Amino acid sequence: MATLAPLRNAVRAQARGQPRAGADAQLLSGDALRLDGVTRAFGALRAVDEVSLTVAAGQKYAILGSNGAGKTTLFNAITGDFPPTGGRIHFFGEDITELPPHERIRKGLRRTYQSSLLFRELSVRENLFLAVRGVASGRFSFRRAGDAHASTRATQDLLERTRLTHIAHELVANLAHGQQRQLEIGMALAGAPRLILFDEPAAGLSPAERRELVALLRSLPAHMSFVLIEHDLDIALRVVDKVTVMHNGRVLRTGTPQEIESDTQVQAIYMGSRH
Repeated sequence: MATLAPLRNAVRAQARGQPRAGADAQLLSGDALRLDGVTRAFGALRAVDEVSLTVAAGQKYAILGSNGAGKTTLFNAITGDFPPTGGRIHFFGEDITELPPHERIRKGLRRTYQSSLLFRELSVRENLFLAVRGVASGRFSFRRAGDAHASTRATQDLLERTRLTHIAHELVANLAHGQQRQLEIGMALAGAPRLILFDEPAAGLSPAERRELVALLRSLPAHMSFVLIEHDLDIALRVVDKVTVMHNGRVLRTGTPQEIESDTQVQAIYMGSRH
């Protein structure tokens, strides 16, 4: 499988919002993401209640919990879709709490959603190309990108990474659900992201598609951080280094996959008869 090196070399020079030379301290930060008392209230309801956690640079992290635990709301706060009503968010040492979503994207934050957000009447290749161009400078240029163009090469690299080359010209509307999930992950990889938030990527996948997803997540570069929301524990606990369990908007437990799987309170609340 192709590496991300060609993609980084082709696109990073064009990508907007990359740290300047004077920002090396942020790049060298040991924390990709730090949440300090993050709260998101809707009136009297605190959907996320003073959540604090740290994702180290390069770490693979999972957030687990039952429906209504506040997981997706927490993602929305991190990405700025629903900014927090309390607490602070730091991304590679920089406070991004007040930044709009597009500025967070320019700094290298990406996110997928529970329901795939794709251009259904365009091909797989066209979707990936738009994702690449969307984070590159000069994206409004009227000049057609040829085969040697950096965005074209980056698009081909993403096709290879996500194992979608054989259906590059297929319309998204014709894809199986698992292939759409692969494509969405490929689009999140555009522009050399520094951290990706995956919101239930295994939802609705067949057993074969779940195996493909595990292989794809494991193939991501060691330096790239991700945070995963997932109900399928067999997937989540196989692809991450650290886990936080949420309950009623708050952090219940944080530990390694082995510690979380053996925790009696977590077993009773989330794993049921498996144990």
